[in-house]
Amino acid sequence: MSATRPDGRQPDQLRPISFVPDVAPHALGSVLVSFGDTRVICSASVEDDVPRWMRHQKVAGGWLTAEYSMLPYSTLSRKPRDISRGRLDGRSSEIQRLIGRSLRAVTDLGKLGQRTIWIDCDVLQADGGTRTASITGGCVALAIALNRLMGEGKLKDFPLRQLVSAVSSGVFADTPVLDLNYPEDKDATVDFNVVMTEGEEFVEVQGSGEEAVFSGAQMSAMLELAGKGCRELFTLQKQAILEADRPGGDALASLAGAFGGR
Repeated sequence: MSATRPDGRQPDQLRPISFVPDVAPHALGSVLVSFGDTRVICSASVEDDVPRWMRHQKVAGGWLTAEYSMLPYSTLSRKPRDISRGRLDGRSSEIQRLIGRSLRAVTDLGKLGQRTIWIDCDVLQADGGTRTASITGGCVALAIALNRLMGEGKLKDFPLRQLVSAVSSGVFADTPVLDLNYPEDKDATVDFNVVMTEGEEFVEVQGSGEEAVFSGAQMSAMLELAGKGCRELFTLQKQAILEADRPGGDALASLAGAFGGR
């Protein structure tokens, strides 16, 4: 595969990925995740209560939900805050629902007890892939927070069944590529967002042609690229969990035990 990309990456190459744990000291778990120049703070906060609908319907266990926002200075031109318009914009609403679905897919809510975990994703800088970075970083923040609840004796069993990560793929300059940055995303003829568990099962696949069509072969190539990217992300997520003040080893042991030692 030849390098045809604006930043010189190979088609199957992720941007530089990093996780900086504990950037939000008042959250139980937090991480600054960077996919290249896309940077998102993901935090996990715990509330000892559940939504009213769960109480009314007598639903056992807890809940996990997410909020997503792009800070005004995160894009090239200032993005007004949602509160200035009096409502959440449709894109932000769709993304935060995606983050919540993705993390609930790998969490045993029954093991949370009567608690709600809030995953807050705040985009500091946007250069493509903010939703995939939010899911990937949100999972790390969640694992850190759950591990600390375990350490405090507030949870009996570790609720996170396995890790989940997300990455984009698409067709740029007639070539299937992995992890699109903004220039590629802007000019891509096909754009996919893929959410995958550590067991290599899909949680969600969002894909469409941008005033274009794509073949089955191209779709298979994009899914294969996304799978490769997610597998690399799982390794980096585990390293970040371990770096979060060292009780993180317990979280990884719980994940390994639940997932056959992988």
